[in-house]
Amino acid sequence: MSNKNIIHKIRKSVVSDAVYIQELINGIAKTGQVLPRSLNNIYENLRDFFVYEKEGRIYGCSALHITWENLAEIRSLVVHDSCRGRGIGRELVDVCCKEAKEFGINKVFLLTEKTVFFGKFGFEPVDKSLLPHKIWSDCVQCIHFPNCQETAMMKNI
Repeated sequence: MSNKNIIHKIRKSVVSDAVYIQELINGIAKTGQVLPRSLNNIYENLRDFFVYEKEGRIYGCSALHITWENLAEIRSLVVHDSCRGRGIGRELVDVCCKEAKEFGINKVFLLTEKTVFFGKFGFEPVDKSLLPHKIWSDCVQCIHFPNCQETAMMKNI
């Protein structure tokens, strides 16, 4: 297959993607669907990210952040409005779960208001008290803490 036939793909992020990842996340963050991320935070966590690239532009991203020995979080799952409904979100979730498994991690969690969407992929609601490292490291710094409306969900992989 020649490169001209490849017009879209999911891949690990590279340094030159950071600004585009931030623009994508912060564009959706304006709607309240995800939290905004600083460019510094994107660079510090760049190795966590996967991007969906279409014709040389970034239209989606997700991040797998290892939080403990056997636990990782899917963060910043975003697909640009123009590409929604095409299975890209599912692919980004799948690639994160696959990477977790490659690391020997068998529990993946996330915080979301989109429980029906993630339920389709086998994530089930769990009590936030099962995630003490997450709650006390990231969540206490969030503008929504302690009145967060998101549901913690977990999947065994």
